[in-house]
Amino acid sequence: MRPQFRYNLISIKAVFIGVIMSTVVYQLCNGQHAVIEVGKLSAAPTNTLWLYLVLGAVFGGVGVMFNRLIFRTQDMFARLHGGELRKIVLMGGGLGGLCGVLALIQPEAAGGGFGLIPIAAAGNYTVGMLMFIFIARIVTTLLCFGSGAPGGIFAPMLALGTLFGTAFGLASSHLFPQYGIEPGTFAIAGMGALFAATVRAPLTGIVLVLEMTDNYQLILPMIITCLGATLVAQFLGGQPLYSSLLARTLEKQRAAEKTGKENTTNAVNT
Repeated sequence: MRPQFRYNLISIKAVFIGVIMSTVVYQLCNGQHAVIEVGKLSAAPTNTLWLYLVLGAVFGGVGVMFNRLIFRTQDMFARLHGGELRKIVLMGGGLGGLCGVLALIQPEAAGGGFGLIPIAAAGNYTVGMLMFIFIARIVTTLLCFGSGAPGGIFAPMLALGTLFGTAFGLASSHLFPQYGIEPGTFAIAGMGALFAATVRAPLTGIVLVLEMTDNYQLILPMIITCLGATLVAQFLGGQPLYSSLLARTLEKQRAAEKTGKENTTNAVNT
C-alpha cells in the first residue's frame, strides 16, 4: 500500500463492496465472458515450468529498463517544452501526426493494444515480427506516455507483455519440440510478468490477467513468472512505476508551491 494514503478497515470494506457490485452489474449487462478473448488454453506441463521462471527473470530486467526509459522520456520532454504552452501544443500535434502515419503503415505498432493481444497470442506472427512490433510499441509508448499525451499505459503494457511472451513461447517450442509447448500460455504469463515487474505487484498481476483472460488453469505458471519477474526487478534496484510517478507528481507540486511562496514573499518585501 502506498504510504501517501491512509488506510483503515472501512476503506478496505468499501473497496470490496465496490468490486463486488461492479462485477455483478458488468456480468448482468455483458454476460460472463473474458474481457480479453484468447480462448481456453491447456494447463502448462510440469516439465515446462522452468521456462516460465526464465521468462519471469527476463521480464524482470525488461520491466526495470522500461520504467527507467519512461522517467527519462518524461524528463526529456519536460526539458524540450519547458512548460511553454506553444511548444507543448506543437509537440503534441507532431506526435499525433506521427502516430497517425504509423497507424496507416503498421497498425500493430499504434493504438492501445487490446485488439492486438488475441491476434498475437494466437501465434499469427513469426518471432521476428513479434519482436519488431514489440520494439516499435515500446518506442511509441514511451513517446506518447512520456510526452503526457492522454491514453495511459496499462493496455500498452499488457500488449508488450503479450508480444514478448508469445515470441518466447514460439522460440521455446522450436527449441524444445518434445515439450508440446502452447505459445499462448507464455503470452498470458508475459502479460502478468511485465505488469508485476513494472508495478511490483505480483498478486495483482496474477489475479488481473487470469480474470481478464478467463484462464485460471494457468495460475501455477503465472505465479512462477510473476514472482520471478518481481524478484529480479527488486534485485536490479527497480522502483514501482505508479508509486514513482506519484512521487514525482507530488515532488513537482511541492516545488511549485515552494516557488509560489518565494515569489509571494519577494513581492511583499519589494
